[in-house]
Amino acid sequence: MKKITLIVPCYNEEEVLPVFYDRSTEVLKGMPCDYTLLFINDGSKDRTLEILKTLAASDEHVKYLSFSRNFGKESAMYAGFTNADGDYVAVMDVDLQDPPELLPEMFKILETEEYDSVATRRENRAGEPPIRSFFAHRFYHLINRISDADIMDGARDFRLMKRSMVDAIVAMSEYNRFSKGIFGWIGFKTKWLAYENVERAAGETKWSFWKLFKYALTGIMTFSQIPLNIASWAGIGLSGVSFLAIIFIIIRRLAWGDPVQGWASLVCIITFIGGIQLLCLGIIGQYIALIYLESKKRPHYIISETNIEDTRRIR
Repeated sequence: MKKITLIVPCYNEEEVLPVFYDRSTEVLKGMPCDYTLLFINDGSKDRTLEILKTLAASDEHVKYLSFSRNFGKESAMYAGFTNADGDYVAVMDVDLQDPPELLPEMFKILETEEYDSVATRRENRAGEPPIRSFFAHRFYHLINRISDADIMDGARDFRLMKRSMVDAIVAMSEYNRFSKGIFGWIGFKTKWLAYENVERAAGETKWSFWKLFKYALTGIMTFSQIPLNIASWAGIGLSGVSFLAIIFIIIRRLAWGDPVQGWASLVCIITFIGGIQLLCLGIIGQYIALIYLESKKRPHYIISETNIEDTRRIR
């Protein structure tokens, strides 16, 4: 019998965790396969770990990894991929914005059709602030144009994958991770399922606009060199304009004897060029920072508690 491992990152989710467990278990019990619910406690400060221990004590299908601190969702997902033992592996958010009821259809597609992955995307962003939706659409449009990562607009992390695809993801062990980009970069044949946006069942989102913005920047810089190219071309363009301006001033002085005027505009130009230089240095600095983090070879996560016997606590 085939087995599904369901990876569920959790951070301060005591309110919604029991609801998620009941709904997902009901769905999984009705499927023609064995299953494991692999919860990743990402350094929660509430009763999340306590609830996971209670669930694990009453249900052998529940496994958990508890981090020593909050390492972030990307590290939690990577820990799940590393420790998943199913023939099929799925990633889901615990807030129930990823409907568990889609799992039977996703499983049937992988069993009967020639796909390596079944991924989900939202048809709309009903319930989200308009400005957040606007920037999300712009981000997906931009990253698909400037990188080789194929990311569907509205894509969720919720997807069911075959073992071969999961192994490829684990092999990409970079420290600065952007899973949506990784899913697209590794390839494999994916079928997309669209569904109406669902609001959280309980609790509050942990993703502020600023966190999403920083996450988007990480995705752009880890999958594209276009920002560096922009900095280079900006330097070349401004140098060319400055050279032409110098020639113009010399010719005007020799031909008409006009004195050099416009100190106010000169100050503005100098300030503008200085700003461009600092912007370019900032772009270069961000890439150097990513290189620095990768070079330190720090672990993606540290596990403090688990009910899985054979696992690496630091990776």
